Amino acid sequence: MNNKVIHISNVKALIKNNLRNYSMFIMLILIMLIFAPLTGGNNWNPRNFVNIFFQNSYVLILAVGMVMIIITQNIDLSVGSVCAFVGALSAMVYNSGAGMPVTVIASILIGVAIGAYQGAWVAFAKLPAFIVTLSGMLLFRGLTYIVTKVSPISLKDTGYSLFATGILDEVLKFSDPSRANNDAFRIGPYFPMAFVVAITLLIAFFITELLRRRKKIANDFEVVPLPMFITKLVIISILVLGLADRFARSRGLPIVVLVLGVTVFVFHFILNNTVLGRYIYAVGGNPRSAKLSGINSEVVTFFVFCFMGGLAGLAAVVSTGYMNSALPQAGNLFELDTIAACYIGGVSAGGGIGTVIGVIVGGLVMSAINNGMILMNLGTHYQYVVKALILVLAVFYDIYNRRKAGLG
Repeated sequence: MNNKVIHISNVKALIKNNLRNYSMFIMLILIMLIFAPLTGGNNWNPRNFVNIFFQNSYVLILAVGMVMIIITQNIDLSVGSVCAFVGALSAMVYNSGAGMPVTVIASILIGVAIGAYQGAWVAFAKLPAFIVTLSGMLLFRGLTYIVTKVSPISLKDTGYSLFATGILDEVLKFSDPSRANNDAFRIGPYFPMAFVVAITLLIAFFITELLRRRKKIANDFEVVPLPMFITKLVIISILVLGLADRFARSRGLPIVVLVLGVTVFVFHFILNNTVLGRYIYAVGGNPRSAKLSGINSEVVTFFVFCFMGGLAGLAAVVSTGYMNSALPQAGNLFELDTIAACYIGGVSAGGGIGTVIGVIVGGLVMSAINNGMILMNLGTHYQYVVKALILVLAVFYDIYNRRKAGLG
């Protein structure tokens, strides 16, 4: 009888924890449902889903880097200016005759160099990240104006923009945009690559989860009851296949979604399955204890800023490709959207807490709100007001929970 009580108590705790972890998914769905009648159902249109990722993918990429910055109790205010500067340089590299692979790699390396520059000041010179990155925001905005001569840099052809606005089905010739209604190789109402990629990812995810569960059982660790485990897999499958359905009913799978997916996978793996990931959480959770336990917090902080710089370089290519030119004023307020995505996605203002998946969902929440207001023909000034209020409420919610738990 006692074992049964303990088991029920554990199940209740698991349910409570999972509701907290997946509350952002619930919020995202609720926001989409709320905007449905206000936009005449246009926010559920398949083409609108594609546009959301085209318009916000660079913010989501930046959020992957920013989550690590905030976990280590730092901040980066320079990401918008860095995107503008690297975007201008990447356009010049591409126009010089280099292909897109060289342009993307060069942009990421330039971003890493910028991250190393700022990370060295923060980690080794012990300057506050706020001051260093505020300086970087001004420095790289000024350098952008110098490089561009305060004029847009046009791209020599459409090959660059394909990285940000291209569709995998079109690249692989599953669809032909030159044909009427773009319906070549369509299977019924669908372009197939979104489902091919989604099913492949789900199979890999199922295998990984099953192996992880088996390993925990073999080592006598607690695991969730089988019905809850199956329910989790079913819900995730519905979400992934639902998103694939939206893409497949439009033009097909956006290339930038693949880029974002690979980015999320790599850094989710780093944070959850590597020694460096454990060190990042340790340094953010309690820097003094981490230092006393032998962790080189300076090197960890330095690497985190290098990661942020590299992802800013990748986001620069995406944003420049979306605009189809390098603009001197590009990247304006990127840092606001990125930081907001992190706090909405569950990153703690006190450091040490946050996940890559959480900030992606947080970014999508902001994107869904922005998109809904645009479809309602509300002005940009309203969007700024809503973003500001959501950011304050998200930080307040985090601080309230920490105080309630006795953490600060």
